Amino acid sequence: MGLAGLRSSTQKDDLSKSSKRRIEKKLNFIAKITESITSLGAKKTISKKKKLRSRQKKLKAYDLSVLSEFLPDPALKNASRTTVLKVNCKNRQKLVQRETEALRSVHDHPVFQADPISAIQQHLEQTQPPPPLEKRVKRSKKDKRKKSKLPTAGLQSMEV
Repeated sequence: MGLAGLRSSTQKDDLSKSSKRRIEKKLNFIAKITESITSLGAKKTISKKKKLRSRQKKLKAYDLSVLSEFLPDPALKNASRTTVLKVNCKNRQKLVQRETEALRSVHDHPVFQADPISAIQQHLEQTQPPPPLEKRVKRSKKDKRKKSKLPTAGLQSMEV
């Protein structure tokens, strides 16, 4: 049993020079990668902070709080608006019920029974907003002179 001492143990001292170089290269490569990852992470956080700062500066530049006193209150706007509900079966049935009651009350009204067309016309006149007034364009004295100097088609003679 003299075979016990044939194999040598693999320790760091027993490794060849080329294998030692390979291990060193791998360790250096891993170290470089970890350094680059940490530096990139730091650069990202710095750039994010810069972006946040620039956004905040832009917001300060466009500070519109001064204009809020001239704008109408949003609370009044929301109060005047009817609530917009999703159109599902239940809401649709409620809407149909309200509209049928309104139509029934209009149909039973004595003015509508006497003359339906005039009742509808009167209702529309009361509920529709008035038409916008058209502003006349003010003409300057020059425009008036030019208009008066232009020959009219009826007075022109056909001389050749």
